[in-house]
Amino acid sequence: MADTNLIYVLNGPNLNLLGTREPEIYGTDTLDDIAGRLDDQAHELGLEIDFRQSNHEGHLVDWLHEAQAEGAKAVLLNAGAYTHTSIALHDAIKSIKVPVIEVHLSDPMKREPFRHISYVGMAAHSCFAGHGAKSYELALDAAARL
Repeated sequence: MADTNLIYVLNGPNLNLLGTREPEIYGTDTLDDIAGRLDDQAHELGLEIDFRQSNHEGHLVDWLHEAQAEGAKAVLLNAGAYTHTSIALHDAIKSIKVPVIEVHLSDPMKREPFRHISYVGMAAHSCFAGHGAKSYELALDAAARL
């Protein structure tokens, strides 16, 4: 059981470019737009979010460990391309007790075949994908119910 109502929202590589990066796939919302809506939603749910982004795999691993140490209620993780390549993230998720919810703007299963494998998903509690920026909001609702 979590010690706090803290939800970590971790974002991986290239997500800092949302709003301009392939908007036909990822939409026109920026990461700041998503963070603002999540912050409002979290307040309504009685939660606090810690929203972060890094292009570096090791930062994501460290932040997963930190979520455990801080007694976070859950982690929402959009690992970007690391979803499909990072055994380190898979192992970090498995090494903590904090539930990790995988998040994707697009639906990886409807994209290139190399995106069909999710090392994050193999260890995550659940996944919300294919709903654009709404995927984050659905994941936060699910985290509130944990």
